[in-house]
Amino acid sequence: MYIIVKPDKCSGCETCIASCPYDAISISSGVAFINEYCQLCKACLAVCPENAIVEIEDTPSSTHTLPLTDFKGVWVFAEQRGGKTASVSHELLGIGRKLSSELQTDLSAVLFGAGDSEADELIKWGADKVYLCTDTILADFNDDTYSGLLSKLISEYKPAIVLAGATPVSRSFIPRVAAKLKTGLTADCTSLEIDKKTKNLLQIRPAFGGNIMAAILCPDYRPQMATVRPRVMKKGEYDTGRTGEIIHVSADNLISRTKVLDTIKEVSELTVNLHEADVIVAGGRGLGDVKGFKLLEELAAVMGGAIGASRAAVDEGWIPYSHQVGQTGKTVCPKIYFACGISGAVQHLVGMQSSDIIIAINKNPEAPIFSVATYGIVGDLYKILPLLIKKIKEAKGL
Repeated sequence: MYIIVKPDKCSGCETCIASCPYDAISISSGVAFINEYCQLCKACLAVCPENAIVEIEDTPSSTHTLPLTDFKGVWVFAEQRGGKTASVSHELLGIGRKLSSELQTDLSAVLFGAGDSEADELIKWGADKVYLCTDTILADFNDDTYSGLLSKLISEYKPAIVLAGATPVSRSFIPRVAAKLKTGLTADCTSLEIDKKTKNLLQIRPAFGGNIMAAILCPDYRPQMATVRPRVMKKGEYDTGRTGEIIHVSADNLISRTKVLDTIKEVSELTVNLHEADVIVAGGRGLGDVKGFKLLEELAAVMGGAIGASRAAVDEGWIPYSHQVGQTGKTVCPKIYFACGISGAVQHLVGMQSSDIIIAINKNPEAPIFSVATYGIVGDLYKILPLLIKKIKEAKGL
C-alpha cells in the first residue's frame, strides 16, 4: 500500500502540506509530491479539496503468488570487468557453496557480457550451473539492461537466495532488481548463515555505526537477496577438473533508456589497490604523528606490501582516505595484516578481521585489536618496527 498524488487533479493549493506530521509532502512545479518520509498515516487523504491524493494497493509480484517451497537454489551474480570475472565473484561462490551445501541445493552463477571461457572458470570455482548471456548489449554495465534481465531470470527460475558483491555496479542495480520483484535486500553483509530451524538466510551486517551486528531475515518473500563486501569471504576451491552446465539465455526485448558511450578508467598515483594486496601495513592514531607513516612505508617496502590506515588516522589528515580500512573504508583480506597503533574499534575490525594473519603492535595490552590478532606485541612500535625491518632485511639479504 502507498499514497500518490494525481497530477492532473492537483491544484497546488498546499492544503495537504500542513496536514502531514512527517514533512512527507512538498510542492514541485505547482503539484504536490509524496516523498520517502511518508508513514502511511493517511492524514492527507481527507484534507485534499480536489481528491487528488489517493491510496494505491500494492500489485503482488508474480513471485509472491507462489509458495516459498517453490524457490530453490543459491544464485551468485558474477560481475565482469572488461570480459573478465571480478575476484568478488569467486568469493561469493565460496560462501555460496557453503550455503547451498547446508540447504542441499544447487549453486548457480549468473554472468552477463562475457564469454564461455569465463563461464567455465566460474564452474571451476564452484558453480554447478552458469546462466550466461553473451549479447553485446550487456558488455558494458547499464542499470536498465542488467536489472531487466536478472529480474526476468529470477522470475523464471525462482532461486531461493541471490547474492552479489557490494561493488559500485551491484549497489547500483541490485536494489532495482529487489524493487521489481518486491522482495527484501540487505546491503553490505559481512557474514551469511543458514538458520538451523527455519532454513532462512541470516544476513549479518554492522548497524548503528558498527556498534552492533544485526542479523536480518526475509522470512516471507523470495528470493532472499544480499550484497556482500568484497574481501570478506574466502574464495571457493578452484578445481580444474570440475564440470557443470552452461545455460545460454537471451537478451531479447531488453529496453534501455540510456546508452554507454565510453568508459574511462581513473589513473592516479594516489590510487591504492588494497583489495589485491597480499601484505598491508596499517597505522592508527597510536602513531602519534604523520611521521609514523614513514616508518610504516619502510616496512611495507621490504614486505612488498601496501599502506592502510584506520579512520582515526585519516581523520587526523595524516593519510588520504583511499588508504582507509574499515566499515567506512575498504574491506581487505591480505595474507598478512600489520595493525600498528590501532586500538581495534569494531568499525575497523569489520574491514580486516578475515585476514589470514594479523600482527598487532600496541602499547595498551587491553586494546581490542589483540582479540583478533594472530600475533600480538605489547610495546612501543617506534622501537619494535625498526628491529623488525632490520631482521626482514637480513633475512632477504638486503
